[in-house]
Amino acid sequence: MQAILDSALLMFVLLNPFLMSAYLIELIRDTRMTEFTAILIRASLIAGAAFVGFAAGGEALFREVLQVRFESFMMFGGIVFLVMGLRMILSGRVALMRLRGSPAQIAGSIAMPFLVGPGTVSAAVVVGNRLPLVSASSAIAAAVLASLVSVLAFKWLHDFVKERNEALVERYVEIAGRVTALFVGTYAVEMLITAFERMTDA
Repeated sequence: MQAILDSALLMFVLLNPFLMSAYLIELIRDTRMTEFTAILIRASLIAGAAFVGFAAGGEALFREVLQVRFESFMMFGGIVFLVMGLRMILSGRVALMRLRGSPAQIAGSIAMPFLVGPGTVSAAVVVGNRLPLVSASSAIAAAVLASLVSVLAFKWLHDFVKERNEALVERYVEIAGRVTALFVGTYAVEMLITAFERMTDA
């Protein structure tokens, strides 16, 4: 049970709903709660299915299907995270992306660049190696659900506060960017070190 909880916590931390809410601030501002909920649920289902697939395939998916070493993917992910962290520290704000289109298109755009990234895919593989598939799927589902609820809670709070103090929301986005940059940069270095150690031990 403890292994499932630890794995769910790992996935939740890397999904990072606090940074997610900052990235999606334009969508949060421009959509009603019901529409936003439907989009986010669809995106979470897409991401959850992808995570379970990577957990089931594990490192063999990279070696035998993609014909690359898992360590190479970890290194690339570490570099991407490092660049993101440096940009966030220097600018003080996250790089916002405007999402437009049908709910299905927006859900896919949220799932792939935001939820399914180098860090979360690597974590899904680690969880798949650590646990049986059923337990790994349970941990992934719990993490995705907790992230979904957290972002929806921020949407509710945003809608409640925005008419009273719009500046408070803007300040949150800036603070979330700077604070999260520290974690993003630290995890980026950890991914690079882990990948290097795995390559030297092989």
